[in-house]
Amino acid sequence: MPKQNVEIRFVDTWPKEEIVTLYKAGGWWKESWSSSGIDPMIKGSFAFAVVVDSSSCKAIGMGRIISDGVSDAYIQDLVVLPEYRGLYIGKRLLAALLHHCLSKGIQWIGLIAEPGNENFFSKQGFKPKSNHTPMLYESKG
Repeated sequence: MPKQNVEIRFVDTWPKEEIVTLYKAGGWWKESWSSSGIDPMIKGSFAFAVVVDSSSCKAIGMGRIISDGVSDAYIQDLVVLPEYRGLYIGKRLLAALLHHCLSKGIQWIGLIAEPGNENFFSKQGFKPKSNHTPMLYESKG
């Protein structure tokens, strides 16, 4: 198991291939996608954080916040490479993202947990919103 010598950095850019690797680790990357969208996605986020392995200087985790910067925020794309899971890195990353929002006065912070991850987020203070259903637009074309 790797050492836990990591640093969380809020960034405006990061090597695309490392971000693609993280998206693949999360199961969220389609091979038909172009990595050219990575830089605008990072820059367009309210905040984008990478977890860096201090020995290799490579990103081993990431998470981002989508927000208007005033009232609401959504945590997106929180992932840690499989070989680094179980070391509380995801918990530290989530805490850093939450702190970033709270330090800006944003109190309404939401996310959509993938099945099987509800317990992780519940332990960090997230609760299901009863009487609300997450929905996603799917074009017919």
